[in-house]
Amino acid sequence: MSIPKEPRQLMINLMYLVLTAMLALNVSAEIINAFYALNGGLRKSNAIVGTTNDELKGAIAKQAAESPKYAEYGKGANDAAAISKDFETYVQGIYDNLIKEAGGMDKEHPGRPVRYKDKEVTTNLMVTNKKGDELLKKITETRQAFLSLITDPAERKTIEALIPLQADSIASDSKAKTWPEYKFGHMPVGAVLAILSKNVADAKTSETALMNHFFNKMSIQDIKFDKFRVAIAPKKSYLIRGDKFEADMFVAAFSSSPQGNVSIAVNGGGQSLKDGVAHYETTPSSLGKQTITVTGSVKNALTGETTSATPSTFEYEVGERSGSISAEQMNVLYIGVDNPIEVSAAGVSSNSLSTTGTNVTLTKKDNNHYNARVSKVGEAIITLTGENGFSFPKKFRVKRIPDPQAKLLVGGDDINRGGIISAATMAAAPGLQADLVNFDFNARCGISSYTVVINKRNEDPIAKQGSGNAFSGDIKSALSGIRGGDKVFIFDIKSLCPGDEITRKIGTMSFVIK
Repeated sequence: MSIPKEPRQLMINLMYLVLTAMLALNVSAEIINAFYALNGGLRKSNAIVGTTNDELKGAIAKQAAESPKYAEYGKGANDAAAISKDFETYVQGIYDNLIKEAGGMDKEHPGRPVRYKDKEVTTNLMVTNKKGDELLKKITETRQAFLSLITDPAERKTIEALIPLQADSIASDSKAKTWPEYKFGHMPVGAVLAILSKNVADAKTSETALMNHFFNKMSIQDIKFDKFRVAIAPKKSYLIRGDKFEADMFVAAFSSSPQGNVSIAVNGGGQSLKDGVAHYETTPSSLGKQTITVTGSVKNALTGETTSATPSTFEYEVGERSGSISAEQMNVLYIGVDNPIEVSAAGVSSNSLSTTGTNVTLTKKDNNHYNARVSKVGEAIITLTGENGFSFPKKFRVKRIPDPQAKLLVGGDDINRGGIISAATMAAAPGLQADLVNFDFNARCGISSYTVVINKRNEDPIAKQGSGNAFSGDIKSALSGIRGGDKVFIFDIKSLCPGDEITRKIGTMSFVIK
């Protein structure tokens, strides 16, 4: 009997040997009960091995269906399974007959025949009625049938040592004259049932040895990558202008077998491989994010089939060494408007940068640009952080929008901030505007209130109150009657700018009518 590699089967075989030896010493009925426990373990083990063999056969059949060159191994696996099944069916017939002759199964003790200690039943069936001789012949024929599936003599010799199904030799100190007498003569029913289950286990283990042989034969003849990925290992993912970009690329499921033919292409250009690795290098001429596309394929030298990987895209970033000089008094944020902010850090990847603020709200536009909003005069801090513990805080002064200048408008055009003006032009003016002179932000201030005083010659002054940018009808009516030599004063002009909580005075204008 060969020694199996599977731990469970090895344990069961050792128990079988020990119990057989103890039975030969006519030990008590407890030993026979132990045989029933062993028999149960053998039958469960046989079921597990059977499932494993079916899975192996299915895998072999799938490979054989994909490639005609594997047809012989698919047929061999099917034949091995059929031989094993035929033997199992035959032994099960003897097993069932033995239980029947022993009075059938005991209803009070499931899994045990009524006369489980009976020795005459086994002797009559297996020795007198020659069932033991038939079993011996079946074991020999089945073993030869298994071995006939291996055509190569050297391989058959190897497999022969892995097939445990065979008839034991009669021990030299035994009085038995035949193998049936040696195995079954005067043996209790419980022990013989375990022996029969052991024969089935040997057949299934033999089937496993053949399945493994056929499966390994297919694996040796083929190099197949069902799924694989092209990988890249750059030395740096962030570069300074002038630095060299270097990266190693490789197929994750690479085989060093000369039967495999692996190729890798970068941006459409082929790369040579050494020990399964392709080396690529380039010196970028532009700044910012750079992209390379890597593809790979594996050609099977035997089948000629080429399997290609899905192209993979890799990114790296190129920066530039830089310095920064800024006027300290220009670090100002204005209340009520979006203050555009650009952030950058030389030697730090923009993908890792983050920006936070104190007394300021930041709205991200893209990786390097933000809008900053502040709400009260004082100081704000914007802090830039990044990889490797990088942190850069920057202080800003927070100010109100500068005071606008008042303008008189006609048809939307700037006319004057005071001085000599024609009566017609003055009468046609639609109103006032608060003009933010030389202020580069997108902001507009409004006119809140003002007083218009018209001083006509030889008449008492007329005062009119106004609000908003447009002149009221009352003011327009008063202006329509002015003549040369009259004077118009607009004073106590107040404006409200973005972010303002109260109005601000923005001056006085005086006009002489010509």
